[in-house]
Amino acid sequence: MFTDIDFSSIQVLVIGDVMLDRYWLGSVERVSPEAPVPVVSVKKTDLRVGGAGNVAANVRSLGAQCSLISVIGDDESGKTINDILERSGVSRYLHVDTGSRTTEKLRIIAKNQQLLRADFEDIPRRDVVDRCVADYEELLKDADVIVISDYGKGSVQSTELMIRLAKKMGKPVVVDPKGIEFSRYRGATVITPNELELQAVVGRWSSHAQFERKAKNLLRKTQIDGLLVTRGESGITFFSEGSEPIQENARSIEVYDVSGAGDTVVATVAIGIAAGFNWKKILKFSNIAAEVVVKKLGTSVTTLKEIQDVAREGISE
Repeated sequence: MFTDIDFSSIQVLVIGDVMLDRYWLGSVERVSPEAPVPVVSVKKTDLRVGGAGNVAANVRSLGAQCSLISVIGDDESGKTINDILERSGVSRYLHVDTGSRTTEKLRIIAKNQQLLRADFEDIPRRDVVDRCVADYEELLKDADVIVISDYGKGSVQSTELMIRLAKKMGKPVVVDPKGIEFSRYRGATVITPNELELQAVVGRWSSHAQFERKAKNLLRKTQIDGLLVTRGESGITFFSEGSEPIQENARSIEVYDVSGAGDTVVATVAIGIAAGFNWKKILKFSNIAAEVVVKKLGTSVTTLKEIQDVAREGISE
């Protein structure tokens, strides 16, 4: 299904919150005498780029071109993010806010089990965020598709303006949303909440009919064209006004780590739209990509070859 595909001519513009994912990996062999907590003997450390940076890294890993706009602090974590993205081949427009720190998540893991996560973050200054919007307006003309990766860390503001500018130029906009005010994403081509994020906005549902009704009411209220809901073991469901829902079921697999899987879905949805895939094919593409990354430890990317291998495996079953 995904053979003979070349995404190298596709230009994806990503704007959003970047973060550094720091991992301390080791083993637990005793309990601390100071408090009833495990003592982790750290054997290895690892650094990954998360948030919008992970979206951009996934875009590049799949062979498309990517420009990323975001805010970092004037610190070692910000420099590390820039270095990782440079090695990934991402074109970077990272504005340094000297008054805040780079968002960082520290995870302590023993035998593939996360024991603790510590977050470090500040809200960037508005004048720095405004410089991101100025870059966005400049880079928009060369993009085939836009991704707004909103993690609620403050780098994503003026969302309605950004969507309006993109739509005026005929550019599709994919949004990974945050919070409960989805009206901020009015006019987007598609938003990609997970099931819990959507339930926080529309409430829980007790049947598929109620799920569909709530989803389509949200689309009408926000004037968003499409709603793609990632649902873990239940796969992915896509809603659009005037059409029947599209469902792509997930296979039963062993899951190691779901962190960053949503970023991979956003990247594959954006590339699929730019490549001219229909929604059924986009859901298949994204579902396989998510399957690949949740079998990896930590924030990860997928490649086109990995997706092709899983697609062939599915056909042979």
